[in-house]
Amino acid sequence: MSDPRRPLDRLRRAFNRHDLGGLADTFSRGAVLVAPDGVGQDRDEIASYYGAFIEAFPDSRCTVQSLTVLGDTLVAEYTLSGTHQGAYLMPGGGLAPATGRPILVRACSVSTVEDDLIVSHRIYYDQLELGAQIGGSLCFEEDESPG
Repeated sequence: MSDPRRPLDRLRRAFNRHDLGGLADTFSRGAVLVAPDGVGQDRDEIASYYGAFIEAFPDSRCTVQSLTVLGDTLVAEYTLSGTHQGAYLMPGGGLAPATGRPILVRACSVSTVEDDLIVSHRIYYDQLELGAQIGGSLCFEEDESPG
């Protein structure tokens, strides 16, 4: 059995280099990514998901705080840091234009590995925390405001 930490470490390094091809190669062809702001159902969609984040935060970095391994499943706690320098898609579909503000967001992922590739990657983070740091509006559109 290969070390299940290896593909997650490759993912982190590829993300920190902003290497979307290398990042995609850490996932199996049919991998699934589930995050608060989207789902990716193959390597291309997963790379596109990460690419959108990197466009909004071009100096973004992932720093692992802790890693727990149970068989082929890994739970990672990490922080994402960077500077908001591009449009970011907010909950509800609005775009937050670049603000130049720094972010430091706590996150967690649960990943399943098979044959040295990630087959399932679930990301958890607080969208409100990120939105507050960049100063993005989480408000409803005028015609959608609660009663």
